Amino acid sequence: MGNFIDKTFTVIADILLKVLPASKKEKQAFSYYRAGMAAQTKGRYSEALENYYEALSLEEDPYDRSYTLYNIGLIYGNTGRYTQSLEFYHQALGLNPNLPQALYNIGVIYHMQATRAESFTEEEYISLAEKLFDKAAEYWRQALKLAPDNYAGVRNWLKITGRLDDSD
Repeated sequence: MGNFIDKTFTVIADILLKVLPASKKEKQAFSYYRAGMAAQTKGRYSEALENYYEALSLEEDPYDRSYTLYNIGLIYGNTGRYTQSLEFYHQALGLNPNLPQALYNIGVIYHMQATRAESFTEEEYISLAEKLFDKAAEYWRQALKLAPDNYAGVRNWLKITGRLDDSD
């Protein structure tokens, strides 16, 4: 099924590149972005990053750049490089604040860090865990405001932990 979707995406992308009015630079940027997505889907992260960075060097549209930055953040997150992942998610949100998936993923990183800190028994780690859980909740609430029908598990966690605002 994934292969069919990949081929369909490629065919549609090729058609769009031919029919949409775009500069040569924009078309090149999209080609790199598309190659990055294909490599990312296959788990070839270094190849995907190379293509995404090429796309960023050419792409000028902030909206399109935001998705490239988001995908770079995904790769860094998938490879355990959470600091870089957060940087790219924040850059993506700086260009396009309507990316609930970036907000959600930032929350996931903070939640993972909180869970790890919570596993230590020292008081300072328990305090740090609470701060990180609060930070995760903050980003998840923002994601829910943008996509109220998504992230049911997050909404439930927020409710169970008393972190769901009345406005959520």
